[in-house]
This record gives sequence, C-alpha cells and structure tokens, in this order.
Amino acid sequence: MSVDLPEYYFRVRENGAFVFRVDTENRQRRIEMEQIAAVNVKNGEIKPHGGRELTPEDLRVIEEWMAERVALLAQRDIDDIHRAIDYLNLTAHWVQTRATDEQLENVTDALLLAMHDLRTVLVRKKADRILKKD
Repeated sequence: MSVDLPEYYFRVRENGAFVFRVDTENRQRRIEMEQIAAVNVKNGEIKPHGGRELTPEDLRVIEEWMAERVALLAQRDIDDIHRAIDYLNLTAHWVQTRATDEQLENVTDALLLAMHDLRTVLVRKKADRILKKD
C-alpha cells in the first residue's frame, strides 16, 4: 500500500458519502479511519458525525469533493444516454438482420411503448425550448 495516503477518505453511498479522516500517525502504525461526517450530494447537506465540529479544512475538502462528485455524476448521466443511443442503433440492426419472429414477438410491444414515450417527451421538451427562444 502507498505510504502517501490521502488525509480524507470518502465511502460513496447512494446519495453521497461517509467521510473519514485517515490517520497513519499512531503507535501501532496502522491505518485508522475515523468517520467525521456524512454528506448528501442531492441536497448539499453535510452532517458532522458523533457531535463533532468540522474544521474549516474539513469543510473545504468535503465541499470540493461534493462539487467533483456532482460533476462526475452528471458526466455519467450523459454518457449513459449516449450508450442508450448506441443500444437503440444496435437493436435496430438486430431487428433487421438477426431477430426471429419469436424474439420480435417477445420485445416489440415493450420497445414500441418505450420509444413512443421517449419520443413524446423529447418532442414536448424540444417544443418548450423553441418557445422559450421566441
């Protein structure tokens, strides 16, 4: 393990993370992690753990991590959408070239409903954007 461990560790969870202070400067020379806070990236909440007072440095590091995490999650969202576009193209090719009648019977209605729903939302959102420009 690297000697240059970070001062803070963030255990990612669904809506944020648990924040730990990493300590290697102890008599046993063990890595100790003390939870200092829980953070929620959805609402920006930072809750100190166990009645602790967070230092300005703790808050700075946590807020920096939260900003980076929000940006990463936004990037992943758009990447997932680009992947969905690829899957739609691959699905169209599969339908045209390899799908059996039985396979098509299994997926056609679900695909048509999902695509209709997506098209409806996309058209409505595009119309809203066009109307905002005018």
